Amino acid sequence: MEDASAASAVQDRDRKFLAKAIEEAYKGVECGDGRPFGAVIVRNDEVVVSCHNLVLRNTDPTAHAEVTAIREACKKLNQIDLSGCEMYASCEPCPMCFGAIQRSRIKRLVYGARADAAAAFGSAGFISDSLRGTGFYEKAHLDIIKADGALAVIAEEVFAKTSSKFRSVN
Repeated sequence: MEDASAASAVQDRDRKFLAKAIEEAYKGVECGDGRPFGAVIVRNDEVVVSCHNLVLRNTDPTAHAEVTAIREACKKLNQIDLSGCEMYASCEPCPMCFGAIQRSRIKRLVYGARADAAAAFGSAGFISDSLRGTGFYEKAHLDIIKADGALAVIAEEVFAKTSSKFRSVN
């Protein structure tokens, strides 16, 4: 019974922090900073940073939500080793972000939408599908969890609900 209770507690906290990453995705679009992607880094059940995509704001193609979150967490914690942290991302990370996640030694990644949900934003063809089947994910020294259920659907809806704001940018 303890195992079921512990698993339920993990699922509850995953939902809570993933919902925050999805909120960040919307926030980034609303303030015009970038595309609808959000990331949250957590340590000891406390949010270290909550970030969104800043590509448009910073005119920086590397300012993805995950990379921005890693940069901010490293500054805040004054260290480059985030092995005591977990990341919650609104969408499956691209290869650049996944590499940054690995390099920072984040121990666990939970993401909402699959990469193909972001195809309308020019993400198809180079996102994690290029890594799938290569063993790259399997060699990662972190747990990678794809959200399921209603929260995964909500994460994928971000793209449909915000796509009209980017028609002139694509």
